[in-house]
Amino acid sequence: MTDAQPTSYPTSNRAHNFSAGPASLPTDVLLKAQAELLDWQGSGVSVMEVSHRSAEYIEVASMAETRLRRLMSIPNNYKVLFLQGGATLQFSAIPLNLMNDMATADYLTTGTWSTKAIKEAKRYADLGLGKVNEVASSKNNQFTTVPPQNEWQTSPNARYFHYCPNETIHGVQIFEPPQVDAPLVADMSSCILSEPIDVSRFGLIYAGAQKNIGPAGLVIIIVREDLIGQASEWCPSILNYANQADKDSMLNTPASYSWYLAGLVFEWLEEQGGLEAMGKINHQKAKLLYDTIDTSSLYNNPVDTAYRSIMNVPFFTGDAELDKRFVAEAKDAGLLALKGHREVGGMRASIYNAISMDAVKALCDFMRDFESRV
Repeated sequence: MTDAQPTSYPTSNRAHNFSAGPASLPTDVLLKAQAELLDWQGSGVSVMEVSHRSAEYIEVASMAETRLRRLMSIPNNYKVLFLQGGATLQFSAIPLNLMNDMATADYLTTGTWSTKAIKEAKRYADLGLGKVNEVASSKNNQFTTVPPQNEWQTSPNARYFHYCPNETIHGVQIFEPPQVDAPLVADMSSCILSEPIDVSRFGLIYAGAQKNIGPAGLVIIIVREDLIGQASEWCPSILNYANQADKDSMLNTPASYSWYLAGLVFEWLEEQGGLEAMGKINHQKAKLLYDTIDTSSLYNNPVDTAYRSIMNVPFFTGDAELDKRFVAEAKDAGLLALKGHREVGGMRASIYNAISMDAVKALCDFMRDFESRV
């Protein structure tokens, strides 16, 4: 290594934040929220101080749902719920709502989050709620690929098939929904709204807000109506999708400010041209970053190229101390939150919708400059 100093990269007051979550929000959204913070719509109060039962706030909630339905082309026979607790709480809510009467649920394990999901489901299976079948796992491949479908051991008449289309920590993405007979249940926390999907191919989609939707504390559930109303008698009222659907996601006080901000993000996405436009730019950003890694003699990405995530890109130098130096110097250059997850180490760039092409270019420039100095 040399003692050369890093090139200085100009930064604005808004740093390039590559955090995996809570993640960057669009600057335009934050500016609008800032302008409305103390005096929302001329009311003299903040929207976070308005009753969620008021006509004014119900209009905010309704418009957020309308925009999301429009963005994702959500069919009319699906309910959209804006709930509290994040995606992790849904690891419990899903089996409690869908796996009962000793039914079997299939789970595909391709990373940390699907591992956590099946672990939670097995707790309820152990209590006699149903059965859990792990159809396949890529753990032996260090979660760098997806087991081929011809090796999956699916169950006949499974109540649902759970998988995580995008594993945030390992940077593994399944781009096409699995072709199985059971209703698909997908944890889309880190890939929702990144490109168009056909919602009708899924039974239930859930997503924590803090990556591509808004602040932490909110989770969105998109669930086909025929899957509602089957909850176990053990299911707490607050987790019962039927109860929440009947009360328009307001069985209790919702995460009202997060819901409001989500609506602003949906509005921003429409202004950008919708999910077709976002998908195009997201694939371009990912290609630029992967090309920088692949043409380098310093960095590597171990993920099977067919399953490389367009949202979360881990990369490594092979030297833990050098990785630490990279993260520290990147921070000084205004490139934040590039430290890899503690389970895998290295670096990770999360390039969600709010991350601009300019931010990715700045990262790639820094990567080349860093490589030239070590």
